[in-house]
Amino acid sequence: MTIEDAESVPRIDSPNEAIAADIAMEGIEPDDVIVDEFTVESRTQRQMVVRRFFRHRLAMASLTVLVFIVLLSYVGLWLWKYPPDQSGILENGGRPTLDLIPWLDGDGLALGEHPFGQDNIGRDYFAVTLRGSQQSLLIALTAGLVATFIGTIVGGLAGYYRGWVDNALMRFVDVLFTVPLLVVAVVLSRRFDTDSFLWMAMIIALASWLTTARVVRAEFMSLREKEFVEAAKAMGASNTRIMWKHILPNVVGSVIVLGTLLISAAILVETALAYLGFGSGTTSLGLQVSNYQTAFNTRPWLFWWPGLFIVAIALCINFIGDGLRDAFDPKQTRVRQ
Repeated sequence: MTIEDAESVPRIDSPNEAIAADIAMEGIEPDDVIVDEFTVESRTQRQMVVRRFFRHRLAMASLTVLVFIVLLSYVGLWLWKYPPDQSGILENGGRPTLDLIPWLDGDGLALGEHPFGQDNIGRDYFAVTLRGSQQSLLIALTAGLVATFIGTIVGGLAGYYRGWVDNALMRFVDVLFTVPLLVVAVVLSRRFDTDSFLWMAMIIALASWLTTARVVRAEFMSLREKEFVEAAKAMGASNTRIMWKHILPNVVGSVIVLGTLLISAAILVETALAYLGFGSGTTSLGLQVSNYQTAFNTRPWLFWWPGLFIVAIALCINFIGDGLRDAFDPKQTRVRQ
């Protein structure tokens, strides 16, 4: 090719122009060609977290079941024809009238008068169980939020200030770690009034925040050495502002996951305390399991229904926590479209 021929070749400034030139040389009309392009859609961190969570099938299924249990406990009890404190005459020995296997008796799906049966004094056990799930959900949610708050504050202070603050707080945490959680909860329940669900939630929270404090401390110790913290210090930001305005937003993913796990653990701890005779004076699921453990062989439905609710709530919250942990995974940096 001579210099004159090279000068006559049109310059190609982009890959699209190169494709168009090849099409023209082949004698193909441009309208007959479809070019697929690989694109990456830019999303914010919040959008990526939400997208990954909604793609987690097990977490979404668990969230659906948990929402159903919450609606059943509050709206269902309000719409149900029997209040939880109304006693009556035992019908058919108090056996459940719920029919979910229609091919056994041919009656079809039916709730009946008392789907979960009746207790010893003739109360509708469906209403009693729903009232118990209300109390257990309130205790678990309150205990989880309070324990997460305490653990975040203690861990944040220890991880950011280090030195004697870190030594004092972490040695206190280490001492508490040597005592089993259940023993701490039992001692606190004997010292304080547990008839109120709020007191029971506070007792569980005071015995459950230790792991959260350690995790948050490690996160703060790692982030305090980052460049954005040094830049905030150079601009004159106070320690309080750096801790809660700059570092904490980067730890919120771990805090949320730990909070969901604490809520799940709170239900199990409340059940264990009730089984040992230190439960809440209200009608919680744990207290129902404790009261009717002797009826396991004669009237097992009094034991099984609240037990199934406890297991379902705990598993759903655990699976939701797993989904949140995967959604906040920093290794997944972008979502391809």
